[in-house]
Amino acid sequence: MTKKAKNFKKSKSGLYLSIGSTAFGAISVAKQAKLARKENDTLRLIDAAVSAAAIVTGLAILYRELKRLGDDDVLLG
Repeated sequence: MTKKAKNFKKSKSGLYLSIGSTAFGAISVAKQAKLARKENDTLRLIDAAVSAAAIVTGLAILYRELKRLGDDDVLLG
């Protein structure tokens, strides 16, 4: 059972799920940034910016892994 879970992380569907959950986190960061701007809270705004950068980096890494999996597939080219 644990072997299936480990292989799921490296599968296409696992990567799509990771991309979706990471992108879903962007909604929370957007709300945090909006609230920080409304309250003129610089520290929270910086936190939101750093979190957004982490989300963008995470999505880029997941996209690279997805592309790498696609390179192994003969039908995808």
